[in-house]
Amino acid sequence: MWRSIRARLTLWYALSSTAAVAVLFVVGYGLLEDRLRRSLDVINATQFEEIKVALGPDYRTVGLQVVQEFLRETTAQSSFDQFLQVQTADGRVVFASANLHGRTIPMGRDEPVFEIDAGQAGPLRVGVFSLEPYRIAMASSLTPLQEEMANYVRIASALGVAMLFVSGAIGFFFSEMMLRPVRAIGATAQRISSSNLSERVAVSSVKDELSDLARVLNDMFDRLEASFEQIRVFAAEASHELKTPLSLVRLHAETLLGDAALPAAAKEAVVVQLEELGRLNQIIDELLLLSRADARAMTLTLEAQDPSAFVQAFVQDAQVLAEHHGHRFEASHTGHGPVAFEAKWMRQVLLNLLMNALHASAPDGRILLQSQADAAGWRIAVENDGPRLSEAERQHIFERFRRVKQPRGDYQGTGLGLAICRSIVALHGGRIRAVPAEACNGLRVEIDIPPRG
Repeated sequence: MWRSIRARLTLWYALSSTAAVAVLFVVGYGLLEDRLRRSLDVINATQFEEIKVALGPDYRTVGLQVVQEFLRETTAQSSFDQFLQVQTADGRVVFASANLHGRTIPMGRDEPVFEIDAGQAGPLRVGVFSLEPYRIAMASSLTPLQEEMANYVRIASALGVAMLFVSGAIGFFFSEMMLRPVRAIGATAQRISSSNLSERVAVSSVKDELSDLARVLNDMFDRLEASFEQIRVFAAEASHELKTPLSLVRLHAETLLGDAALPAAAKEAVVVQLEELGRLNQIIDELLLLSRADARAMTLTLEAQDPSAFVQAFVQDAQVLAEHHGHRFEASHTGHGPVAFEAKWMRQVLLNLLMNALHASAPDGRILLQSQADAAGWRIAVENDGPRLSEAERQHIFERFRRVKQPRGDYQGTGLGLAICRSIVALHGGRIRAVPAEACNGLRVEIDIPPRG
């Protein structure tokens, strides 16, 4: 799954967005906590000023006992929620609010503001103030602050999880939009082949990296089309030009063979030459056919017809040919339905497949032809019990001049028969493939022809 660019873009966007929000939450945590602590310092300072004003300017003359009584009454009020401790300059504690539960706040440190754990009173934020001849410690509980910060963490965590899912959905949507032009380019490039080099990638009017990529690919396809065209023209012209001198050579060889004074050894050599000339002529004819097929220069007359009569006629010829080579031939056809094909070229395809199967099978081997026609099209399969081919061999079997080692080494094909089959099937709008045989340890070639070419 993660090999998909869309999945990786979605994941990166979700993680980066969530990480950015997490960083903001962490920074917000620190800022909020600092603000709340400062607010406690303000509360402590405000409470001290209220006590200072309430004592009045003559607090020194009224005596310590009066000050203690005043502080006791003040801290006993229901509205007083601070912690208070008073000590003299020599460090003697002269008053502590009841909510400290006997715990003493250490005031000997230099910091005017600090935090302590006051046991039963809980964690406190302490501010130390001077009111000669006393030092007064005003403290606020940190428990509400800690509870608020815990709530902040829970809310931030929930929002972080929600952000992960929301950013994942948004990232998926945006990655889908961003990769749509890339998929369009890939689909167009996949459709372009040696038989369809004229199609080009659509270039957006927006000048960006994708439009630059489309232009680069189109330039490459232009060069490929020009190269393929040169190769096709060369193959067609070269094949055509070779026909005349080969015909002359064959004519002279046949004339020489008719000479009664020619020695037997020389005649045998001439016969071999004539056989090789025939094979060379066959290769040239097949190359010409492939060149015309690849260049779409062949005009097929696709006629909608029921293939059952065609198969029946071919089976009669195939049985005779198979018996001549010492093989058993079995055929079956099921279904009916109009299929657009040209009988001449489909017969050529089946003959090529049959000849390959005959030479690939062992002596007295079985060749199986299966045909089925219905509304979905025409499916043909030719199966032999020859050697099983590997997947790599099956992938390259339809390439030009690709030969497979035969059980009998006396047959030397041109290596173009299956390439011609592929070209003719492609002109019918169909496809051809090689798979392992189902009923035996051999090869099965399957053809699919659509109802309309």
